[in-house]
Amino acid sequence: MTRNMSNLDRILRVVVAVIFVFLYFSGVASGALGIVLLVLAVVFVLTSLVGVCPLYVPFKISTYKK
Repeated sequence: MTRNMSNLDRILRVVVAVIFVFLYFSGVASGALGIVLLVLAVVFVLTSLVGVCPLYVPFKISTYKK
């Protein structure tokens, strides 16, 4: 797949993922909300590592400048 995320987009996703993990493990977000935040954190980190956001593809969004 073609890269569609800029470096800023990737960094922001990792920062948000760290915040979500902190909220879960500090006990602020628990139960179903905590699980949802953990899943989102994993998705954010994976998409940041790959540089491709699958949700950007159908909408033809790209923050990556070639």
